[in-house]
Amino acid sequence: MVGLLIGLVLAGVELGCSRVFPVPLTAAILLAVTTVVTRALHLDGLMDVCDGVFGGGSPERRLEIMKDPRVGAFGVAGGVTILLLKYGALVSLLDPRLAPTTAMGATALLKAVHLALPSAAWVLLLFPALSRWAMVVALGAFPYARSSGLGSPFHQGGARLATVFAGVMALAASFLLGGPFGVALLVGVTVLALGLGWAMTRALGGLTGDSYGAINEISEVVVLAAAAALAIYGWLRPPLFLI
Repeated sequence: MVGLLIGLVLAGVELGCSRVFPVPLTAAILLAVTTVVTRALHLDGLMDVCDGVFGGGSPERRLEIMKDPRVGAFGVAGGVTILLLKYGALVSLLDPRLAPTTAMGATALLKAVHLALPSAAWVLLLFPALSRWAMVVALGAFPYARSSGLGSPFHQGGARLATVFAGVMALAASFLLGGPFGVALLVGVTVLALGLGWAMTRALGGLTGDSYGAINEISEVVVLAAAAALAIYGWLRPPLFLI
């Protein structure tokens, strides 16, 4: 639900900014909004995970590094990389004419542009919800690495009904907003969350609140990049009632 509300804000911002600003500036504003509305909480988690996973040699040392409020070189590199990728994906999604055209003719390109424009709106609505579903998957599938922390309240039991509810909402939103393409993105995000959770559990001995933030940020980038790639070739069709 929170993801869908954030998506609604982003779609509204894009609708207003696209009437005034060029695509690159609109994409930058959208990127700023996603950071501000979450207070950079997930981005901070990603940077901590980068510092810990790449800077420590054992799970204990990695967890210790992740608790350090200072940001190291790995964290800065990870944060900058994720922001650049997200910005590039947003620009490509909002204006597919900026993408290379060697793989398609002029007619196919015009068709792709026409199809991508209405697609952008539902992708902006959906991708924050899918990234938060990825966190729910990781919460349910992997143990928590600490005795306390921001993520520990979600591991105190009684969350099965909430998880089922979140899954039903994610599936309904994916199908209603994106049709079969939305469902495909949901399946891809679920697999991605399981893969990231498994890798982080091996590195840390479990997941932490920072891990969930990192999974959210990576999932957002992957969904936006996948949607932009599909839109370029006209494979990202919104439901008929959104066209």
